[in-house]
Amino acid sequence: MGSVGVCLMGMGIVFTGLLCIVGLCKLMSLACGSTQKKTDAPAQEQTAAPAAEEIPNREEMVAALSAVIAEELGTSVSAIRIVSLKRI
Repeated sequence: MGSVGVCLMGMGIVFTGLLCIVGLCKLMSLACGSTQKKTDAPAQEQTAAPAAEEIPNREEMVAALSAVIAEELGTSVSAIRIVSLKRI
């Protein structure tokens, strides 16, 4: 078998494997999708943003975050000023 035959056989095997993965993904979406569609309750709209949760041990968390940022930036902790923290 020449180099062209080996190349075509490899591409065929990869293509077949990809088709199998796509088929499995479709099967899983059908299996998971059928359980999600059973609930016909309308989605409730959130009108207000959730209240900001108080961060326990805020000083320790700020110290840990400033140490990590200082390490990544290659500077000292005293050169960093954290103004505010927001949960993402």
